[in-house]
Amino acid sequence: MTTAPTRPGPTAPATRPPRPRSGGGWFRAVWRWHFFASFLVIPVLLLLSVTGLIYLFRFQLEPLLHPDLMTVDPPGGQAVVQPYSAQLAAVDVAYPDATVVSMTEPRADDRPTVFSVTTAEGEGRDVFVDPYVPEVLGSMDPDSTLSGTAVRLHADAMSGTVGDRVIELAVCWAIVMALTGYYLFVRGFRARRRLKRSGRPGAALRSRHGVVGSVVGLGLLFLLVSGLPWTGLWGAKVQEVATARGTSMWSLDHGAISDPLSTLDESLPHSHSSDVPWAQQQTPVPQSDGEGHEGAVANVDTAIEVADGEGLRHPMTVALPSTDDGVFSVIGFAFDAPSDERTVHVDRFGGQVVSTYGFDDYPALAKVVAQGIGLHEGRSLGLVSFWGSALMCLTVVFMCVTGPLMWWRRRPRGTAVGAPRGRMPLQATPALLVGLAALGIFLPLFGISLLVVLLLDQLVLRRVPALSAFFATS
Repeated sequence: MTTAPTRPGPTAPATRPPRPRSGGGWFRAVWRWHFFASFLVIPVLLLLSVTGLIYLFRFQLEPLLHPDLMTVDPPGGQAVVQPYSAQLAAVDVAYPDATVVSMTEPRADDRPTVFSVTTAEGEGRDVFVDPYVPEVLGSMDPDSTLSGTAVRLHADAMSGTVGDRVIELAVCWAIVMALTGYYLFVRGFRARRRLKRSGRPGAALRSRHGVVGSVVGLGLLFLLVSGLPWTGLWGAKVQEVATARGTSMWSLDHGAISDPLSTLDESLPHSHSSDVPWAQQQTPVPQSDGEGHEGAVANVDTAIEVADGEGLRHPMTVALPSTDDGVFSVIGFAFDAPSDERTVHVDRFGGQVVSTYGFDDYPALAKVVAQGIGLHEGRSLGLVSFWGSALMCLTVVFMCVTGPLMWWRRRPRGTAVGAPRGRMPLQATPALLVGLAALGIFLPLFGISLLVVLLLDQLVLRRVPALSAFFATS
C-alpha cells in the first residue's frame, strides 16, 4: 500500500526584529537628560539672571534707593569741586577711628565722591562726600545694598564654598542643557509645528520655548563659559595649568616690587572690586622709595594729576597707601573698553610714576579673559552689549518659567514625575561616549556628577520598583 506523498505545509514567515524608529530613541533620551538637568539648572539660572539684571542696572537703581547718600545738588554757575585731600580730611574728621582704603571720583556732576573705609571693628563701609562743600553725607555697608546683595548671591549664593560649587555644577549642566536643547529644537521641529496646527493644548507655549531657546542658546553658552573663570574649582584649576605653562588668566605687573601677597583686590574692599579690572586684581602693588625724604609730599590729588597726565580715563579709583612705603595705585575707568584698562602706581614721596601696567602688558590668555568678562558684564561694546545682556537675562527668565509650565501641563496624574523614557545608546555610539568623556574632563564637576548619576540609575533606581516607576527608568 502506497501512501500519498505529503505536501509540505506553508512555511511560517521568518520573524524579523522590529525596526527601530529613526531617531525616536535618541530624541526621548536627550529629552530625558534635558528634563532632569532642569531640576538643578533652572533655580540657579533664575538666580543668576535676576541678580545679573540687578547688577547691570546698579548705577541707575542705587541712587534711586539711596538719594540722600548717592546724589548731590551741584551749585549753580561754575561748580567747583573741592580738592580730594580736603574731602579726605572731612572723612577723617567724621570717622577718626576708621582707615581710609580708597577713593573713587564722582561718576557725574550730581554724584558724590565715595571713600571706602575700614572701621576699628574691621567692618567695611562706603562714605559719601559732597564734592562741592565738602561735607560727609553719611555711610553705609556696601554689601547691604540691593546691588551688593545681588553680587554676593551671584557669586556663591551667599553660602561660601558650598554655594560656589553648587553654582559651578549647575553652570556645567546648563551647558549640557543648552546643547541638548538645540538637538530637541531641530529634531522636534516638525512635531511641534504639527501639534501647534492641530491646536493641541500647550503646543504654542512649547513652540515659543523652542524658538526663544534657539535664539538665546548661543548667548547663554557664552555667558556660562565666560563666567567659569570666577568659579572656585574650574577657575582655580585652569589658572594652575596656565601658570605651569608660563601664562595666566590674570595680569602680571612686572613693575611691582612689593610682597606678591599685597595685591590690588586686597587693597580695595569688596564693594569696589568691580573698579579693579578683572585681569589686574591679582597684580602685586609696588612700593614707594622713601630714601632722602623725611615725609610724604604727594597726596591723593597728586596721584590723580599724575595719572591724568599718563592718559588714564576718569572717573578714577585710587587705592591709598596702607604702609609707610606704599604707593597710590590709580585705576583708570575702562568700564566700556577692557582694552583701555590701565593702572598707574605713584610714589607717595616724590610723586613720580613708579610703574604703569595695562591691557597691552597682559599675557594673551589674560587679554581673552578680560574681553570675555567685559562682554559677560554687558560693558565691552557700550549700550549694545548692555542692552544685549539685559535682554539675555530676561529671556533666560522666560525659559526658566516656560520650562516648568510645559511640564505642569503634561504631568501625569499620580505619583510619577512624568519624565520622558529613553536611554542614551552609549555602547552603540562610541562618538557620544568620547564626547561625554571630553566634556567631563573639560568640566570636572560635570564629569563627576555624571558618573554619580549613572551609578545611581543602575544600582538603585532601576532595582527599586517604586523608584523605577517614579523616575520612569524602564
